[in-house]
Amino acid sequence: MAEPILTVENLSRHFRAQKGVLFGRAAGVVRAVDGVSFSVGRGETLALVGESGCGKSTTARLVLRLIEPTTGTIRFEGAYIHELSGAPLRALRRRMQIVFQDPFGSLNPRMTVGQILEEPLILHRLGRPSARRARVEELLNLVGLAGYHAARYPHEFSGGQRQRIGIARALAVEPALIVCDEPVSALDVSIQAQVVNLLRDLQRRLGLSYLFIAHDLAVVKHVADRVAVMYLGQIVEIGPKQALFGDPRHPYTRTLLAAIPRPDPHRDRSRAVADGDVPSPMDPPPGCRFHTRCPYMIDRCREETPAPTEWAADHWVACHRAAELPATEGIGTDRVAPAAARRMALMAERRDAAGDRSAG
Repeated sequence: MAEPILTVENLSRHFRAQKGVLFGRAAGVVRAVDGVSFSVGRGETLALVGESGCGKSTTARLVLRLIEPTTGTIRFEGAYIHELSGAPLRALRRRMQIVFQDPFGSLNPRMTVGQILEEPLILHRLGRPSARRARVEELLNLVGLAGYHAARYPHEFSGGQRQRIGIARALAVEPALIVCDEPVSALDVSIQAQVVNLLRDLQRRLGLSYLFIAHDLAVVKHVADRVAVMYLGQIVEIGPKQALFGDPRHPYTRTLLAAIPRPDPHRDRSRAVADGDVPSPMDPPPGCRFHTRCPYMIDRCREETPAPTEWAADHWVACHRAAELPATEGIGTDRVAPAAARRMALMAERRDAAGDRSAG
């Protein structure tokens, strides 16, 4: 991979927990993110996946400097953003934007779409009023909406159209990196395909890099170049999409892949299952954090934290037994059939056209 646009090294964020509301006493430390390292190349999509509460969204907010890291470094376009403040940080933030999960809650209902899209241009002092209005129309056209939509309010749009507006807002200041924080999880399946196709098209046209936060691996399979799997605040496996879907080496990755619905109910239903509940991030288990749920656990897993090791080219895994796991025969690669994918795309096109007619 060429020089990455974003490099994160040993990133951690710990929160102090308290008992009580007014006069609470310290109850421990929540290790939301604990020693995470990864990079994102220019024009690449890195998907960060895992169960709810594993630290994905906290990682995204750390990357954007919305919250401060406890330890670690974040380098974006050659600058260590965790060391910046004032005007330099403000200038750098123009190059990093976010698309939020909830298209209903992320747009101000009191503002028109035009005002929403013009706001980042005003904040960054970009262009005169006439140029900003022209930019708003350009942004709407870029995401498949029309210029006249600028005069309408968010409640007049469907969920998919609102997410398009959220994407347009992220594009307003011409960023190089967009953090997509579960951008399709609140949408139905046909609209998910529509938004994913839009994101991929914009990436090709504008050369964007994405940090794509998700828990749905069926979506990740269609959007990511590389995948990083998080569990309890740590990355347990990272590598090219084909490697993780075709030959996952961590038991937790296999568990996530086994949860993807099969298109053929008559196929073999043998699955890698993780027993028990996710431990508390206030009291993570010693050794490998997944050992309390892992079907391949041995005594060493309880005592020694596995270091990330390179299993194959650019494919890293933190598991003592990675080399001993049985072959998977491409687990996860057949979960979304090509015919189903084509139907999703066709449904997306029809839904998009119907949405534009209703909005008009």
